[in-house]
Amino acid sequence: MTVTFETYLIICPLLFLAGFIDAIGGGGGLISLPAYLFAGLPPHMAIGTNKLSSACGTSLVTLKLVKNRMVNAKLAVPSIIMAFLGAGIGAKLSLLVNEKILYLCIIALLPLCAFVVLNKKLFSDNSATGDINSRRTLIVVCIAAFIIGLYDGFYGPGTGTFLIIAFTVFAKIAIQNANAQAKVINLTTNITALTVFFLNGQVLIWLGLAGAVFNMIGGYIGVNLMLKNGSKIVRPTIILVLSILFAKVLIEFFK
Repeated sequence: MTVTFETYLIICPLLFLAGFIDAIGGGGGLISLPAYLFAGLPPHMAIGTNKLSSACGTSLVTLKLVKNRMVNAKLAVPSIIMAFLGAGIGAKLSLLVNEKILYLCIIALLPLCAFVVLNKKLFSDNSATGDINSRRTLIVVCIAAFIIGLYDGFYGPGTGTFLIIAFTVFAKIAIQNANAQAKVINLTTNITALTVFFLNGQVLIWLGLAGAVFNMIGGYIGVNLMLKNGSKIVRPTIILVLSILFAKVLIEFFK
């Protein structure tokens, strides 16, 4: 595929917006992947290139969490292994799927992911009664890491959100701890899937890096602004952008 200046004009602002929204209210991945599709990238290449952008942004956050000792090593190590296996299988399955079928999967998954990410009722900390060091917690986290890792390798958007929901609802982990564990697993799935897509020639490196830079700038501004009405701005913005990008995906599918 030929990358033009217009491609960068589409990707950079949308990845900036994705980073900004993700920092304030989450759900940035719902914009970043469709953005690459909107710019004209084939589905496999869009997923692979988006993994590069996502891995860069997630690595900074994960590094900060590890540095601040918010990550539980006893949970992290086995769940990373399970996430690695799941993401590797998911990415390989994605590459085997015909592009038309992949478009159909995206059409089906995009609204579902949006609903889950925008449903704040799922992020209740009231059930945080579990022991983070218990055997049950370890089993739940590992199973979630594999299953959601499989999804992230195949498609991706909403992975961090799904992990947090799984950890808080099923493992009864407090949201702060769940978020820290989710970031480590999400980084693992991003790097694993990125490697698989890269080895199969489905990553546009310079476009992905440019998107990553703008994504991180957007995230940095979003975090530091600390907008009082951030959540009120984020939801309608996500819905608006998703509606436009969803229409684009439908058009590509029916061509």
